[in-house]
Amino acid sequence: MTTRTVDTTQELAAFLRTRRERLDPRELGLPSPRRARRTPGLRREEVAELAGISVDYVVRLEQGRGLRPSADVVEALARALRLAPAERAYLFGLTGQRPRTPRKPATSAEPTLARLVDDLAPLPAMLMNHRYDILAWNHEMARLLLDFDTLPPSRRNSMWVCLMHPRTRELYVDRERVVREGVAHLRAAWAAHPDDPALTGLIAEFLAGDEEFARLWAERDIEVNGRGRKVLRHPEAGVLAVRFEVLTPLQDPDQRLVIFRAEDDASQAALDRLCARCTGANNTAVPPSRR
Repeated sequence: MTTRTVDTTQELAAFLRTRRERLDPRELGLPSPRRARRTPGLRREEVAELAGISVDYVVRLEQGRGLRPSADVVEALARALRLAPAERAYLFGLTGQRPRTPRKPATSAEPTLARLVDDLAPLPAMLMNHRYDILAWNHEMARLLLDFDTLPPSRRNSMWVCLMHPRTRELYVDRERVVREGVAHLRAAWAAHPDDPALTGLIAEFLAGDEEFARLWAERDIEVNGRGRKVLRHPEAGVLAVRFEVLTPLQDPDQRLVIFRAEDDASQAALDRLCARCTGANNTAVPPSRR
């Protein structure tokens, strides 16, 4: 069957029925019924009990009677029906609700992504989480921006580095734009993760310690930029322009892969000179400090 648009009410009803019918009551530890089941899977009564909602509500949802369940009800149904992460996101999408973060924010690099960062050399690359904590980086990125190994882990944050580190304060030719975009990105992350105390604490630190950040934060600009351009005034390589791309892995959506590429031949030559002395070949293991 093909259709131009999705009837979310009917699709929600069908999705809930199919997810219910695929479950094996024995695997959920439910008592064996006295009489044989006419249909496979759980009964509506069992889904209602597992989700902590009324049977009538489950019936009306499966009949496509135009209900709009709350985020709490959607979360309860997702748990009761043992939905996989992608199915859970689909259910939230059908109901028009905003999914909650299913797990704690990433504080360390996923190992295969850390390896990918290293394998991307000679392109400068790094891995960040939603707070813009820098979780992994390669030698090329360290040469271009900063040797993050020299910073304590609590300071390996791209916004902190941009605002507070003396070397990077003069690194960007168009510093005003770079900081403005960074603040707008951080505000978007703050809205998406309102229950993250580490992010809230980081923002409070910036507000108290940096007048530029406080001024831009008060403007309430929102931006999520997946690609763009930066011009750097590097102390060794001189002025060079790079294009950046931000990629989000499907399996680890809290981690973001940032890749830089030279914009022109002159910038590429400058990057080549800068990284000529980078230690470690592409096939070396990722140092533990960069994972």
